[in-house]
Amino acid sequence: MNTEANRKTEWVVGIGEALWDILPEGRKIGGAPANFAYHMSQFGLRSCAVSAVGDDEAGRELRNQLREKRVGHMLETVPFPTGTVEVTLDGAGIPSYEIQQGVAWDNIPFTPQIEELARHTRAACFGSLAQRSPVSHRTIGRFLETMPDGEGQYKVFDINLRQHFYTQQVVEESLRKCNILKINDEELAVVGGMFGMEGMQPGEQCRTLLDRYGLRIVILTCGAAGSSVFAPDTRSYIPTPRVEVADTVGAGDSFTASFLAALLSGLGIGEAHRLAVDVAAHVCSQHGAMPRLPERFTARLRNDGSAIR
Repeated sequence: MNTEANRKTEWVVGIGEALWDILPEGRKIGGAPANFAYHMSQFGLRSCAVSAVGDDEAGRELRNQLREKRVGHMLETVPFPTGTVEVTLDGAGIPSYEIQQGVAWDNIPFTPQIEELARHTRAACFGSLAQRSPVSHRTIGRFLETMPDGEGQYKVFDINLRQHFYTQQVVEESLRKCNILKINDEELAVVGGMFGMEGMQPGEQCRTLLDRYGLRIVILTCGAAGSSVFAPDTRSYIPTPRVEVADTVGAGDSFTASFLAALLSGLGIGEAHRLAVDVAAHVCSQHGAMPRLPERFTARLRNDGSAIR
């Protein structure tokens, strides 16, 4: 790891796939955990991307790029190639993905170093994609089980359904391990079909998931139609700002990171939601998943992660 995870530090971790997005304009770092950790670091929080890379040029360059972006990372080297994803964009900048199989991030080992990091992690974000393989599925599960529990601890399941790389079993297990669910409208339709909620309205489906799995928060994003945040006694809805879209790659990851950074800083759900919407809209206006955020966003939180009052 390129940062010192001392025993007194509380970390925010993205765990799962680390890869290269092969975009029309060239190769860029991708994978939800790295995107999440990058945006968390922009808000002054100690963040770390946990994954695996191959002993190859792509893996070495991925490490170098994360160092240049000052993203904390714990990338294990394994005897599989570093992952790549072919990304194509439609006329509205909406991506589709062709994801390689049998790659490094399918084989993340649960090392003593990763176990120690989990013991000092306050918030973690994970998805379904990296759980397509038994090795990484076990590692993510053990990481979440090793994390401390408590009121200020967050386990975010940013579901990220991709192609055919998910099962009902993985989704349900993950819902039982998380306390925040982030899902988009297309994914909600799939999950609704899995769990017998086909006839319900989206809001009712979100409330059902909130109650059934004892979640603290469900975040529903609906692209240009806006986003909603559900908690036991709260609902927040914010329309999506109009921007000129370059592409939407990584916008959801920036939303999740901004929302969680705000919660960790002591902001309420409404304020956290507003920040997340604004940041995600900005990311949509830029190419790639890791643009630098303007100070008008990061200044809403102090560099130490505390809310400005």
